[in-house]
Amino acid sequence: MPQMHSLPERPAAPVGRGGRPAFRIGKKKMGMAGFRLLLASAIAGTAIFGIGAPVQADAIWNRWQAADKAVAQGKPAEAVPHWTFLTDHYASIGDWQNAALFAGRLNQYFDKAGEYDQAIRYYELENQYWLKAGKDWGAVDLQRAEQIRTTVEAYIRIADEEVLMRQAQPPGGKLEKFEPAYGTYIGMYTERDPQMHNYFDRSEQFYNKKHALYLAYAPVNATFPKQYAVRAKQAGAALQIGWEPSGGLDSVTEETVRSWARGAKEAGVPIFLRYASEMNGPWVIWHGDPQKYIAKFRMVHDIMAEEAPNVAMVWSPGEVPMYSMDAYYPGDAYVDWVGVSTYNEPYENGDPAQGNMQATSPIERLDYLYKTYAHRKPLMISETAVSHYANIPKESFTDYGLLNLQRVYDILPAKYPRLKSITYFNVNLELTESKNNYLLRDNDAMMKLYSRLIAPERFLTKVENAAVPADRTGYVPLSSEMPFTQGTRIVPFVKIPEVYIGKVEYYLNGQLIDTQTAPPFAVELAAGGVPEGSVLKLAVYNRDGVKRAERSFGITSGVAVKVDGRELDFEQPPVIRDGSTLTPLRAIFESMGAEVTWDAATKTATAVKGGTKVSIAIGSAKAQRNGETFTLEVPAQLVNGYTMVPARFVSEAFGASVKWDGATRTVDIRTAGAGGSVSVKPAADAKPVIAYEEAKGAAAPQPPAPQPSGEKQGWISWLKEQVARVAGLIGSLV
Repeated sequence: MPQMHSLPERPAAPVGRGGRPAFRIGKKKMGMAGFRLLLASAIAGTAIFGIGAPVQADAIWNRWQAADKAVAQGKPAEAVPHWTFLTDHYASIGDWQNAALFAGRLNQYFDKAGEYDQAIRYYELENQYWLKAGKDWGAVDLQRAEQIRTTVEAYIRIADEEVLMRQAQPPGGKLEKFEPAYGTYIGMYTERDPQMHNYFDRSEQFYNKKHALYLAYAPVNATFPKQYAVRAKQAGAALQIGWEPSGGLDSVTEETVRSWARGAKEAGVPIFLRYASEMNGPWVIWHGDPQKYIAKFRMVHDIMAEEAPNVAMVWSPGEVPMYSMDAYYPGDAYVDWVGVSTYNEPYENGDPAQGNMQATSPIERLDYLYKTYAHRKPLMISETAVSHYANIPKESFTDYGLLNLQRVYDILPAKYPRLKSITYFNVNLELTESKNNYLLRDNDAMMKLYSRLIAPERFLTKVENAAVPADRTGYVPLSSEMPFTQGTRIVPFVKIPEVYIGKVEYYLNGQLIDTQTAPPFAVELAAGGVPEGSVLKLAVYNRDGVKRAERSFGITSGVAVKVDGRELDFEQPPVIRDGSTLTPLRAIFESMGAEVTWDAATKTATAVKGGTKVSIAIGSAKAQRNGETFTLEVPAQLVNGYTMVPARFVSEAFGASVKWDGATRTVDIRTAGAGGSVSVKPAADAKPVIAYEEAKGAAAPQPPAPQPSGEKQGWISWLKEQVARVAGLIGSLV
């Protein structure tokens, strides 16, 4: 059973970064006396319940008495039908406050009983009823619903740039200032790291990778902090500056802002200006007057746009209170990025007395903000961290830290592709504020996992407009409609009410292929082992060995085509027909330097390179090279409007060599003069790569060099010889 949370009455919110009250939104708890008073008014037929008949009032009172008696006798299960009746009754007459209170009785019962689906239903209903009553007290119920929700999702790495760009861009397609086309900037706050401080160029030394931006804080009434910009420029990085009006909003004057903006321009580095963040929370002095806040934000935006074109404006609320943040939104014309502050800790503020938060993952923390703003602006996590140690009870939480650190860097960018920057708040707050230790270097396992998680190229290290990962890869939800090529990585997001995962099993087409008992949870697959129509099943167990969930996903691989070591990106992927791999003629010919034309009347594609001319007609099994005819294994055909021909022919027509890598389902083409061969590392259990030219143990023959005379006949003879030699083998390997 998960540990239950207390629901404090509108708790005070301690000031300070890296700590949040367990329930900043708060839930007003009513004691039994108050509850009885409301129900007493019901049996009196008062307007609060909308009851007009004494008989009906008696029925309601009897229901309540029966429920109360069952609880007093230690038989809460017998109270459930009465609470259900009362919840439905008050909802039916629009008495939302009492409907919420009874829904609260039900969600508490089902939660304690381990009937999580029912508990989730009533937590969500309680939230709905509080909102209809004009209260935001139900946010904590949504939080608890997510804590006990069993989740099994999976994300797959692909190299389809069109798909990756489409999911990561806004509906209108226009990117904001410094926004990557896809991928995620990595950032860090290092000032209180005792070994790194603000020497930003030490990042590679400690984390094996540069960071794209570094976080610093500055007061509004001071001059621009040049020292941060100098260090950022040395590291080839950008700055995120938390610019804070500690004197209140009235201290933000045009003269002060304009002077600061000129200093920002002189800095000469990209700057994400996070002005007056967490404005939706009462723990900051600039909270409380949305209209004044908006006016000041707009003024800052306009001055920065005029004076400092290297500044992008970031509007960055705290993750809670979520329902009040939109009142402070300055408008799309004044915001470049939307940010958020969100932290992950086992105990709120490192204090068990303030609430156990182990069941809350970073995924649902971002959900509301993402759904509200991602279609309008790119998102950044302005500051975040995962605690691995609670300083008050002096309790280590390495397992918690590793589980949620992977979720921050593996799952969040995959699930939320408009999330394009994550800044880690690398601090041990032992003496101040939250009493949580987020400092990576204080936990070797956390340090190693962080470096491992940020290593892929999808985590960008340079801030620039329309940036893309160097390897052009990213993640999408796992689906059979999204084939991968060569090899891939599958990352599951698994969450169970017991919080900690005992093990995850991976089954491919019914066969167990991997079992993992600790983060990072992920599995690598080679394309050769994943034919079309495959099924990947995940089974999730708790630490007692009880299976808590399983889910199956369709998965399939596609054929990759590489020319001189570079994988081609096709609008129409290769297909297999009658045992042969058909590839887009134009894409491959053009990659080899040929010029391609199309005759619509005869449905004939013609490619010319140097003195060689090749023509192929759709539907024909014959092709011509400089006027001579020879036979294809499979006729040329149109697939979705693209001319598709056998991979071997389209490659060898201009003197290239071709190999087939069965482990990764890759057609490897080497143009004349390119030399060498591609080194493809198969999966550990993959079969050896066999090139069809080498299938009989003989050296791969090379086509004869063209001669000034008799060139056609030499080529035709060579082609016929090779067709006879490998015709049987080609069908099974390519």
